[in-house]
Amino acid sequence: MEKNLKSKGTVAFLWDFFGKMARHGTIFIVTIFLARLLEPSEFGLIAMIMVIVMVAMVFTDVGLGGALIQRRRVLPIHYSSVFYFNILIGGLLTMITFFSAGWISEFYNTPELLPITQVISILFFITSFSSVQVSKLRKELNYEALTKADVGSAVLSGVLGIGLAFYGAGVWSLVAQALSRAVFHNLFLWSASKWIPSLHFSFKALTQLWGFGFRMFLSGLLEVIFTRLDIIIIGKLFSPTILGFYDQAKRLNDMLIQYSSGSIMSVLFPVLSKVQNDLPRFQNITIKTLGIISFIVFIILGSMYLVAEELIVLLFTEKWQGAVIYFKLLLLSGFAYPVSALLVNILSSRGNSKAFLRLEIYKKILLAINLYIGFLWGIEGYLYGLVVVSILGVSLNILFASKEIKLPFYAFVKPIVTQMLIAVLSVLLVILLTENIEMYAIIYMFIKGGLFITLYLLINRIFKTPSSEYFYQQIFQILKRKRL
Repeated sequence: MEKNLKSKGTVAFLWDFFGKMARHGTIFIVTIFLARLLEPSEFGLIAMIMVIVMVAMVFTDVGLGGALIQRRRVLPIHYSSVFYFNILIGGLLTMITFFSAGWISEFYNTPELLPITQVISILFFITSFSSVQVSKLRKELNYEALTKADVGSAVLSGVLGIGLAFYGAGVWSLVAQALSRAVFHNLFLWSASKWIPSLHFSFKALTQLWGFGFRMFLSGLLEVIFTRLDIIIIGKLFSPTILGFYDQAKRLNDMLIQYSSGSIMSVLFPVLSKVQNDLPRFQNITIKTLGIISFIVFIILGSMYLVAEELIVLLFTEKWQGAVIYFKLLLLSGFAYPVSALLVNILSSRGNSKAFLRLEIYKKILLAINLYIGFLWGIEGYLYGLVVVSILGVSLNILFASKEIKLPFYAFVKPIVTQMLIAVLSVLLVILLTENIEMYAIIYMFIKGGLFITLYLLINRIFKTPSSEYFYQQIFQILKRKRL
């Protein structure tokens, strides 16, 4: 049983990890083409409406998908009831958004948003058809099907978006890309999934999931609101061009985070849910995963901080120079999300949704304070404040997680702080060694990045940090399985 679960978890991780690499790689390549064909202001326009869409999208599931994964005994009536409930909510959100388009365009004082909002509103209805399939496949650790759907939809929608942008469709190429991606995603999932909803619906089945699901929904709602309020505020206070710079920087930062930890997090929740009653095993998985995440996160963030300017100009051209400062400041707090994702998974996988919700409320209070105070000093003031909030938020996560699984506070702090200090030291050494070098930007970028990675790995090797040891052990095991 234990070996089977570990094997399924490893296979799921590999599928999800390489799938995310392929999907985000595809999205990244598509974004490069679109950024060269379109203006920053057009990206700003789509960001204004998509942030509202993403907030409202939480209501299409209201936490029931997570409840389906966490609940040990799930009957067919649970799946079909959630399916029809999601479609109902998706249809309602489509109508509400469509008829609110005028108000949204007035809020941003941007008349061009009216038709864009009306068209994009159908996204809610489209995505509601696949939410149960995603939850069921995640519960079964069938990340092969999920990966193929993600990558396939990203490729096809990306080709469509680039084609429309090339022929002068402007912001509408971004709208078409978003809608077509949802349609293709549905088609792939339905063709791969063996599950078909029955004609049965039960309110009782929904209420059985509601206790856990509702608290998870509130936590998710708080998360999506507070992680996207910055886009709303910047869209309201600044021009679409400034928002385009910021949104591009944030998306690039988010993509890096997904590379570093997204696969581990998405697989870890169902795996931890299965071993929630085996505390020693649960503790062991948690500490090793935290070490691996810390090792990966800081090597990525440190190298990206050093090459940020050359990278953005090389990929998106000089017209995106304004995104550099935002990207570098976002990287300073970039460690918080992957580390926090692991820590909150500890609470959610053990079914402690009360503590999960309370923790999220505390963290959102910190974010609200920064949103109110930080923007008094502009976007840069908000981003510097975000670094402080991230440190405090991670500390709260550690406090709750240590209490939940009975591990001391320092056991969580040690790998994070160790890798952070090694990354900072490596960055400072690279700056000192390369500050007077003049050469082509692309060569300079590779020299700085390569030197940082070499120093980071060398320092970890010298001190034999547990995080690096855990990482090398996992790589060795994966390579060994491939040879077998």
